[in-house]
Amino acid sequence: MNILEERNQTYEHKYGEVLKKIKEYDRIAIFRHDHPDYDALGSQMGFVHYLRDNFPEKSVVYVGDNHVTLTGQCFPKMEEITDEWFAHPFLAIILDLSNLDRICDERAKKANFMIKIDHHPDVEPFGDISIVDESMAAAGELVANMFYSFSKKYKVSKECASYLYKAIVGDSGRFLYDSTTVHTFYIAQKLLESGMKISEIYAEMYNQKLEDLEVTGYVLRHYQITPHGVAYYILNDETLKRFNIPAIRGKDNVNLFAHLDGINAWLSVTEDVKKGNWRVSLRSGGVDISHIAEKYNGGGHAQASGLKLKNLDELQDLLKDLDSLFK
Repeated sequence: MNILEERNQTYEHKYGEVLKKIKEYDRIAIFRHDHPDYDALGSQMGFVHYLRDNFPEKSVVYVGDNHVTLTGQCFPKMEEITDEWFAHPFLAIILDLSNLDRICDERAKKANFMIKIDHHPDVEPFGDISIVDESMAAAGELVANMFYSFSKKYKVSKECASYLYKAIVGDSGRFLYDSTTVHTFYIAQKLLESGMKISEIYAEMYNQKLEDLEVTGYVLRHYQITPHGVAYYILNDETLKRFNIPAIRGKDNVNLFAHLDGINAWLSVTEDVKKGNWRVSLRSGGVDISHIAEKYNGGGHAQASGLKLKNLDELQDLLKDLDSLFK
């Protein structure tokens, strides 16, 4: 028995229930969290392609907000679906979402049946069927695991596999985070067997414009480090306007500080004037920092979390808490 078969035993019954509901509904909508990342978009588009490849007679749609760079570069633009489509019975499949407050489209709540598939802590259980596995590096890994459990009858196309691979690479930090397991690599191998070209995948994911170097240069000139190796940089609204970038892109350079001697954790702090807060993306080289994020009404994974601060006065408290982890 291989590692895929072992994991399938855990969810065999629920996988069967999901497949039964897919067959039952003629209309299926795929959702994920708002402000999407690689995992949210990759899982969503991977699921869309899987359903359209194997169940072409069904109406399968995907909705949500576009990402400022990823949609159009690595993923297609989101579909604009009218309210009329959602007025008929439909199945909602919700991916990479721990609580409904962050759903990408409120119309998911109109679904006749709801399926949740996620790898975050199950802080808000929801869904008529819920499959949550925190041991997975990405929701895309869990989705792929399910698809390959049906492989004797249904195919995983190259297009489907490429999206799921992006999801896993994005949320595992290119397989560098401790959330990466033997199972993660096994799923990656299966996806690569689809025939996709890994060089093309990475070219799409990490392509940058020349002007992005200006932002990187600013970060390298203005970062700071706490006494015990917590590196951080701050981008206020004035700086964002200077470089003509939205707040959501403030975290683009956060991993500049990964794998540097003496740096134990690193974070970006970006002003979001529209939301009236400061967005913080937090990373760690090994120590679990998720409980610190939770203390500041955020959350996430052991080595990659996010949170929001009401003002910069709170930043000093956050830095003290992080610094104390490495004394």
